[in-house]
Amino acid sequence: MSKTVELLKKYQPYNEQEAKDVEYIIKAEEIMGDILNRTNMFCHLSSSAFIINPQKTKVLCIFHNIYKSWTWVGGHADGDDDMLYVAKKETMEETSLKNFKVLSGEPISVDVLTVNSHYKRGVYVPAHVHLDLAYLFEAEENENVHILEDENSGIGWLTFEDLIERAAVVDKQMVPVFKKIVERINLMK
Repeated sequence: MSKTVELLKKYQPYNEQEAKDVEYIIKAEEIMGDILNRTNMFCHLSSSAFIINPQKTKVLCIFHNIYKSWTWVGGHADGDDDMLYVAKKETMEETSLKNFKVLSGEPISVDVLTVNSHYKRGVYVPAHVHLDLAYLFEAEENENVHILEDENSGIGWLTFEDLIERAAVVDKQMVPVFKKIVERINLMK
């Protein structure tokens, strides 16, 4: 059993959606075995970072080249069984942020997310599912950031409302995810 599934067995879901998605991820590992690697073309673990400013009013987003939308930072586990580490690594790779703080070692969100078929670096990727654990980080808005050109073509701070509005136009499945995270952040204030 992976460390991630062990963590999820102890995780307190925030709502019914998370409870079902946690159950789904645990069952996926039971049925399919390795969910840490993309060699499992049906579903695999990914980790995301919701990076907020200290005032808890904005989130650092990238414009994702494949999805053609503004979204959070994140990526595949690719064999790593420490999803918090994966979220940190993806943050540094996709934004070049050096100074950010982890606000909790527990995920802020657990979600099963569908991924449409697409081409990545000229190779066809069939539709599949990301088993995603997202973490909450904090960074100053004046930190230097840079895009990771082969994955994103924009980077910037958006208000929570702006992110949700933009997701509603292009990536509707992310609207309830982002709303849930913002609701949880507002409970922290």
